[in-house]
Amino acid sequence: MASKPANPKPTRKIFPTPEEAEAAFYDAFERCNVPAMMAVWSSEDHAVCIHPGGPRLAGFEAIRASWTEIFSGGPGFKMRVSEVRTISSQTLSIRMVYETLVPDNGDPPATPILATNIFALTPNGWRMVLHHASAAPDGTTAEEQGTGRVLH
Repeated sequence: MASKPANPKPTRKIFPTPEEAEAAFYDAFERCNVPAMMAVWSSEDHAVCIHPGGPRLAGFEAIRASWTEIFSGGPGFKMRVSEVRTISSQTLSIRMVYETLVPDNGDPPATPILATNIFALTPNGWRMVLHHASAAPDGTTAEEQGTGRVLH
């Protein structure tokens, strides 16, 4: 019997718009679901992920390993995404957002994270090629937090 590869490529869902790819990214983030997260990412070596305070992770496998570690504690928060700013062309979409983690245990939300998400149109739909997140300066609040989209 043939053995399965340790980290097989995920089943690739087609995301017809960058907005749908980004919604799937945040849904996977909130659910701490590695296969769903990696279905959003480009499998190309040029994909890059930079977590707050972390190094530049390049390539599908390095990005998968980071999300696997981050998600190891399981879900316990809601993700609020607000202040979306977008620059798009026919094949590239740059989306700048505030991300706020709202703990399920009633603790106050964390300081917002400033994130840039870049999606490229591929033959298989829109895929994330960059997620760059950094902690907002102390005292920063997202102006539109009350109108942000809360997933689930």
